[in-house]
Amino acid sequence: MHRIRAFEEEAISGQKEGLVLGAIHPSIGQEAVAAGVCGNLETADLMLSTHRGHGHTLAKGADPLAMMRELYGRQGGTCGGKGGSMHIADFGVGMLGANGVVGANIPIATGAAHALKLQGSRQIVTCIFGDGAVNRGPFMEGLNWARVFDLPVLFVCEDNNFSATTRTRDMTGGAGAGARAESLGIEATEVDGNDLVAVDAAARAAIDAVRAGKGPRFLTCHTYRMTGHTSVDPAAYRPATEVEEWRGNDPIARIEVALRMAGVEDAQLASLHRDEADAMAQIARSARETDWPEAAGAFTDVQDMGDPRERAF
Repeated sequence: MHRIRAFEEEAISGQKEGLVLGAIHPSIGQEAVAAGVCGNLETADLMLSTHRGHGHTLAKGADPLAMMRELYGRQGGTCGGKGGSMHIADFGVGMLGANGVVGANIPIATGAAHALKLQGSRQIVTCIFGDGAVNRGPFMEGLNWARVFDLPVLFVCEDNNFSATTRTRDMTGGAGAGARAESLGIEATEVDGNDLVAVDAAARAAIDAVRAGKGPRFLTCHTYRMTGHTSVDPAAYRPATEVEEWRGNDPIARIEVALRMAGVEDAQLASLHRDEADAMAQIARSARETDWPEAAGAFTDVQDMGDPRERAF
């Protein structure tokens, strides 16, 4: 969680300096979801994320230097500097990609899970999305397909109360994301997403069930982003008192309380924070010093299907 937060703080600083082009959607305050879920996945397992996907990608095992280079558009980025923040991916650790289109990762995850089932693989897929995605068509389509074919996929709704700049409760009918999953016959669990221990336990139980062939599962993690929708969003649509109340529910501070009770000394906890902050600062410096890609690279990874007029008619 310290690594995720320090990485995003450095990324935000880089954007202020003009080093990161395009939007950054920080997950500061939501780190327990990424750590608690991905800590129970195997490297071979597949994952799809949202436009707010830095934390998930790091927790899945991606190299933070390659990620920072990707954000900076440099050589050695996880996608060659072409994907940037909202489309970051690292197939080497099973991270099939973040997605700038809300909810679009859900049917992709379902398709990946169907492929794994056809292969007879023990791998599973985890798909993480926000509460704003539950009102889009891909949500119901993807969950329905996963249920009908009993696919090995865990759906995780990272519910931070806001769909961009609008309160989700003001635009979502019914009892919420989990109720919609249950209406399709998918077992759903809700958990305090700022409680790392609770997320870890719930994710482990769901992942074990999916891996055992019991079909899809659904997990809602209630959390809160401490920043605006993007790093430059002042979030004037929510009162400062609300933000401060949630700041007192910070997932890192909460797990530190538990660790102190378990006998971990303050000096060790401080060292964890300092070490990760120092490491991410060095990574940001290295990314700044990395060369830009060759211009010819713009023509790689591009599929040329020919003239569509000749193909289609």
